[in-house]
Amino acid sequence: MAASEYKGKKIYIVDTTLRDGEQTAGVVFANREKVTIARMLSELGVDQIEAGIPVMGGDEKETLKAIVNLGLNSSIMAWNRAVVEDIKQSLDCGVDAVAISISVSDIHIEYKLQSTREQVLERLARAIDFAKEHNLYVSANAEDASRADEDFLVLFAKTAKEAGADRLRYCDTVGILNPFTAFEKVQRLLSKVDIDLEMHMHNDFGMATANTLAGITAGANYAGVTVNGLGERAGNAALEEVAMALKHTMGCEMSLNAKGFLELSTYVADASNRALPLSKPIVGKNMFAHESGIHADGAYKNPRTYEAFDPEEVGLIRQIVVGKHSGTATLRKKFQEFNMELSNEQSKQLLEEVRKYAIELKRPLFDKELVQLYHELT
Repeated sequence: MAASEYKGKKIYIVDTTLRDGEQTAGVVFANREKVTIARMLSELGVDQIEAGIPVMGGDEKETLKAIVNLGLNSSIMAWNRAVVEDIKQSLDCGVDAVAISISVSDIHIEYKLQSTREQVLERLARAIDFAKEHNLYVSANAEDASRADEDFLVLFAKTAKEAGADRLRYCDTVGILNPFTAFEKVQRLLSKVDIDLEMHMHNDFGMATANTLAGITAGANYAGVTVNGLGERAGNAALEEVAMALKHTMGCEMSLNAKGFLELSTYVADASNRALPLSKPIVGKNMFAHESGIHADGAYKNPRTYEAFDPEEVGLIRQIVVGKHSGTATLRKKFQEFNMELSNEQSKQLLEEVRKYAIELKRPLFDKELVQLYHELT
């Protein structure tokens, strides 16, 4: 499918930072942080927020209630096992949607659940029936779907739909898909079962975002994400990456307020004690930092030469930094920002010193260091 064929297509964003994201080893959000993140996600325009696991009780349940009571524009979902008692706890929190999760791969059914395929289907149908009796939106989560027998997965999806599930969550639980297999598996599944489908991808091989887009290309219409790609092991598909890739590489409708990405990513990074890498796609500080002489010169003349989208779109700014790989044109442009004009000869002399200093420091130079070098030479 060409990118133009997606123009105007609505892809729903389901954020699970507060559930799967918090399951990152070593990450715990304070109650107030969870409430703040939920509010920020809703203000961003996320369609649905998976906000926690009510059956945990205690602070988890009370925080979920607090999030529900905010009256956000986003749907608030709670995660549940395929157990009626779990769903009762979700109802007590006042959520409007539930995720009902159960394993579908034989390795999970045999070793984790110590059950059978038949019992999995029975448990799923019973839980969905109960949830629908109480007017809840239901996502039937097929855990480890990427390793499931495809015929059984079709039966699972049909059972979920017949019981009243609103969508199927296709989970690549251990991140073993690649974009080609993701596309093929989802396309085959949807050719046999007409149901809304969410891509819930893990990042063990660094392909969670690509696999999410591949599934959407195959017909999925929900993207499961976390802020900054938080999640078990190597994490999940990142909200900011998926949203911007959907918009800029596939032409999908994206109603999110992208200018809020940087603030949200920074807040979640602080709350999770997981610093944003400088080269983090979309929101990293280096996304719009240019040092190489050719790149910097191109960015000065027309930013589109080396930028896929405007930095302002996600709350960043363009930076031209001066260091080992800079050229004289960049140096002159930089000094014009200081209201100083360099001659060609001054530029050459100064550039030689800049490169020596940058190698010594093992980094680009700060503005004050550039001006100091200039004064030392003159």
